[in-house]
Amino acid sequence: MTDAIHVEGLSKTYNGTVRAVDNISFSVTPGEAFGFLGPNGAGKTTTVSVLTAQLAPTAGHATVDGIDVFRDPAEIKRRIGLVFQESTADSDLTGRENLELAAALFGVPRRDVKTRIDSLLERMQIGDAADRLAKTYSGGMRRRLELAVGIIHSPRVLFLDEPTLGLDPQGRAGFWRYVQELQKENGMTVFVTTHYLDEADSICERLAIIDHGHIVATGSPSELKDRIGGDVVTIRTSRTDASIETALRALPGVTAVSVQDGAYRVKAPKGDALVPVLVQTCVQLGVGLSSVSLKRPSLDEVFLEFTGREYREDGVTATDRAVRIGQVSQAFGRSRR
Repeated sequence: MTDAIHVEGLSKTYNGTVRAVDNISFSVTPGEAFGFLGPNGAGKTTTVSVLTAQLAPTAGHATVDGIDVFRDPAEIKRRIGLVFQESTADSDLTGRENLELAAALFGVPRRDVKTRIDSLLERMQIGDAADRLAKTYSGGMRRRLELAVGIIHSPRVLFLDEPTLGLDPQGRAGFWRYVQELQKENGMTVFVTTHYLDEADSICERLAIIDHGHIVATGSPSELKDRIGGDVVTIRTSRTDASIETALRALPGVTAVSVQDGAYRVKAPKGDALVPVLVQTCVQLGVGLSSVSLKRPSLDEVFLEFTGREYREDGVTATDRAVRIGQVSQAFGRSRR
């Protein structure tokens, strides 16, 4: 079976010195929901831009739906769907007109356009607003419209680049419900980047974590959580030294101890039973405690484990901004001709 997405040795360097993506390789099977996680500047936006034929790579090889991304970018753009983080709906067109424009750009047969648009408007629950200008839509309605635009041509592979950023929890849940329905019914492959780890945990069958241009971990959410080695108890003490770490490692049930951001992260299969023992040990050592917290395995912990830092966005980088502007311009520039 041909991979829906296959990437081998992909690299992208900006200005000859900044390596945004560094020799990454991964594959996505047909019909799979695949998450691509990383903070701003990690390389995920650049990777998506290369795979969607918006940006040329420096080195490596990639195919999407069996088509070489670098040799036939026009065919790639015809076959994929793409929903950006930024809103791309034309505010001065109605919802229906946005869909009609997308259908024309993607070459949807004229005989199918009305039926397909009516079906999508109903599916996305924006039929009542179909003839209103898009600028009157709520954030959730615009996202559903943009999803409809992204799939008007029935793509085999759908790229979702942080599509729910800024939506409220209800809007996020509704958006992903539609995506899951489409994936299940049409066997569509979904490639997701998201700022929300809870979304990745519930939506994606497999994940890749990218940091500083390198893929540092891949696997299903459950596999990655299992690799952490159990619950994590984090304790902040009045001081850190080798004797404290040695004492913590010696406690029954402890599988690993590390120091990150001035706090001890202690792994154990049953963290709740370990907490009082940890507190007692610190008291016996004459070490003050400022906080104790317990976390069950989660993708937040997975990210911290493999990157050494918490998963949070620190603002849009210059690279991300340049790439996204190029994406939007190339994707919709033809509509102005």
